[in-house]
Amino acid sequence: METALAQEEKSGIEQSVQESQLNMDAVFSRPSLSFEKVPVALGGYLEANTMHRIEEGITDGLSFQARRLTIFLAASISERIKFLTEIEFEDGGKEIAIEFAALDVAFHPMFNFRGGIVMNPIGAFNENHDGPKWEFVERPDVAVNMLAATQSNAGFGVYGKTYSGNWIFGYEAYLTNGFNSKIISNEEDKTYLPAYKDGDNLFEENFSGKAMFSGKLAIKNRKIGELGLSYMGGAYNKFEEDGLSVEDKARVNVFAIDWNTSIQATNTYIVGEAAFVKVETPESYTPQYGNKQHGFFIDVVQAVYKNKIFEWEDATFNLAARFDYVDWNVGKFKETDTNIGDQLLAVTPGISFRPTPKTVFRINYRYQWQKDIINNPAERAATWYMGFSSYF
Repeated sequence: METALAQEEKSGIEQSVQESQLNMDAVFSRPSLSFEKVPVALGGYLEANTMHRIEEGITDGLSFQARRLTIFLAASISERIKFLTEIEFEDGGKEIAIEFAALDVAFHPMFNFRGGIVMNPIGAFNENHDGPKWEFVERPDVAVNMLAATQSNAGFGVYGKTYSGNWIFGYEAYLTNGFNSKIISNEEDKTYLPAYKDGDNLFEENFSGKAMFSGKLAIKNRKIGELGLSYMGGAYNKFEEDGLSVEDKARVNVFAIDWNTSIQATNTYIVGEAAFVKVETPESYTPQYGNKQHGFFIDVVQAVYKNKIFEWEDATFNLAARFDYVDWNVGKFKETDTNIGDQLLAVTPGISFRPTPKTVFRINYRYQWQKDIINNPAERAATWYMGFSSYF
């Protein structure tokens, strides 16, 4: 048995901006173990941490969390045909989910088939979410609390990539199952896309009966960085039954832009994502169910020390900062012409240590302000995190 890396190991910062890869390659660019004479590779990662949260002066004390254990299994079935799956165990096995399970058939670098349970290519984080790649314990709010990362659906589509000098171009396009009416009928009492995952039979039945389209275009310059533009949309309600119209068709449309770059002179890495959501809500719904949402996050990671420590040749200490912003209800109350609230702003400085690119130890301090729908003074919360994430 031997360790097989998708490519030569680099520093934690450089790993995210590898010269020949795009975010869409993330599922197939992970460390793994291969076995002689067996066409199967095995890998995964573990995340665990402690947290201490204070909200409006009240705290529940210190908690230890086993966030997730993820298993990767890949197989080369034959020439041009390969399979990969990602199975995630969250909260000590309380939740078990198949995040990715797809068969890939390669016809041409610019045209490949993928089918099964696929990750919708909206933004960058959804496909590139592995814990060891990030300097922060929490995932970005825009990705998990406004969008629905990690978002996977049953379906199929095509993808491809090509090169020209320092330029790399890639695309993905899939037809999959889509959202359901839980995005406007949920315990959050607001328009909330992640609520759709609470539904049953997500991988067996499409609630609306119409396919959702998701697609992405990405362009990268090896010396500058990567830019991605993506879209995801379709009907989310059951507007037809037995061929008859039962209610007006309602759509959800999501647009996203993502970027990453590395400043070689200072060894600084910058990554971010912004998303815009439009949801057609019934006219009978109150204003708390927003039909427009937007948000963004941006990470800045600065390497401050890199040297050999014990047997680790390129051990690295990083300083990092994340900025999160989400507005779940963009607009004004018609009655008062005042802005609708329901916003969150958070700042998270952090320190991380990477003995190797595959393992990160991190300390984060997150301070957030969150306003309710009627714009009362923001509730404040501060949380300390300390933990690690590692591929194996």
